[in-house]
Amino acid sequence: MLGKLARQHDPNVLVGFDRADDAGVYQIAPDQALVQTVDFFTPVVDDPYVFGQIAATNALSDVYAMGGRPLTSLALVCFPDKADLEILERILAGGLSKMIEAGCTVIGGHSIRDDETKFGYSVTGLIHPKKVFTNAGAKAGDALIFTKALGTGVISTAIKNGKAEPAWIDAAIHSMTTLNKPAAEVIQRGEFRIHAMTDVTGFGLIGHAREMALASDISLRLHANRIPVLAGALESARAGHIPGGLKNNRDFAECVVDYDLGVPQDSRSLLFDPQTAGGLLISVASEDSAQLTQSLHAAGVSAVEIGEVLVRTKPLITVKL
Repeated sequence: MLGKLARQHDPNVLVGFDRADDAGVYQIAPDQALVQTVDFFTPVVDDPYVFGQIAATNALSDVYAMGGRPLTSLALVCFPDKADLEILERILAGGLSKMIEAGCTVIGGHSIRDDETKFGYSVTGLIHPKKVFTNAGAKAGDALIFTKALGTGVISTAIKNGKAEPAWIDAAIHSMTTLNKPAAEVIQRGEFRIHAMTDVTGFGLIGHAREMALASDISLRLHANRIPVLAGALESARAGHIPGGLKNNRDFAECVVDYDLGVPQDSRSLLFDPQTAGGLLISVASEDSAQLTQSLHAAGVSAVEIGEVLVRTKPLITVKL
């Protein structure tokens, strides 16, 4: 729908909605730009405090994915008229805990009555105009590094269906409440030739990889057996706990994917699993891949090389074993 709207011509817009990127970037000074994003959604876990933490972690992620530093945020609240306000207090407290961890100040927000609870934030960050990471710029020969693991969508669906095991819930919550801040701080040091970056969220790994491939005019090769998955993710997929977003992602993006015959169906499904507060997908010069991975590990960040960037060809994305 955004593509049908009139284009505004503002030279200060460095990244706008026409780029299908993670956040907008607006230059306000020769050495300073704003990074702006917004995200909110319905509860994915039962605990209100944890839900608030997840919503905040997810909203902050897009600023980190652009290479920015979160500065301020505004809370967005939809809450039932007759619901217990102590629940809302716990949601807000959980969100605030993650904003404090990120060094991002909550300066206000807006609330409306709604039959269904929804919560999230609009986040504004700062970045140097010459140090913006977008999903464009990946180069043939780059290595693809992925932080975190896939599976929050299918596990969240298993939770809603009352079929998730405690260990699966713990793994998903840990992932969804872990900020991408430590990874962003390693990347912002400027020691590595990173050419493109995005976070893997609602469109799944394939959806966001597709955006990177199209924006960079390259193709990608992924190795299914290297891609980390959360404990319980494969079991949830096999048991049929498939979120609607996964089906939509697959219907939309699978047409650009070619699989090795040996890639299991459950593994294929997880490539389209919509992630909440997912990891970063980083395209880095292959010579820097090992050192970047080591530096991320040293910062306590899970990071795995899962593929490589190829010269543009068909199919757009190849998934090998």
